[in-house]
Formats: sequence, structure tokens, C-alpha cells
Amino acid sequence: MSEHVTEVSDDNFEQDVLKSDRPVLVDFWAEWCAPCRMLAPTVEAVAEKYAGQARVVKLNVDVNPSTSQRYGIKGIPTLILFKGGVEEERVVGATSKDAISRMIDKHTAAAKAG
Repeated sequence: MSEHVTEVSDDNFEQDVLKSDRPVLVDFWAEWCAPCRMLAPTVEAVAEKYAGQARVVKLNVDVNPSTSQRYGIKGIPTLILFKGGVEEERVVGATSKDAISRMIDKHTAAAKAG
């Protein structure tokens, strides 16, 4: 991981994601997933861009099956944006930095205005 992207697990998902005071983008991924590896630099760039406004975390679906199952993760990569403990948006498959940014912008606009 990096200074901007951290790893979460079944054990700390509730505390680190659902109870976060900021929107949290969760990247559901696996080591063997080529599209996940291709998306990693994009996720990293988004995390850097939104540092201080939103958190970006990764959850390995192979190591953390209960959280993956809880959110019905069928294909990876899957990105889910949580705000206030609620799933706000979901993207399945590789996507662009702009698409991810627009998704986060929708849910951080109020934070920026304040």
C-alpha cells in the first residue's frame, strides 16, 4: 500500500470504513486479478488527490470473505463509496480516474462548501 491507500480487513472494516467521519472509497480486489492490478495506480492517484477529504482503502476479497459476501461482491475490481456508514455508489470493473473523481466529488461537495 502507500501513505494514501491503506488496507482494511473483516476485523476493522466497521471501524475504519463504516464509522469514518469522511467518505471512504473501498477497492475490493485480489492478488491474482489483472484488472485489479491495472486499476491500482488509478486508485492511488485518486487517494492522493482526495487526501484530507476522503479516505481510500483496499480490501483483499480472498483474505476477507465475510465483508466481501456482506456487500455482494461478485466481480472484482469493485469500488464502493461509503458515506456515513452507507453504500452510496458502486462501480464494478476497471474505470477511469475521472469517473472515480466524479463519484467522490458528489459526496464531498458539502464538505468542501463547509
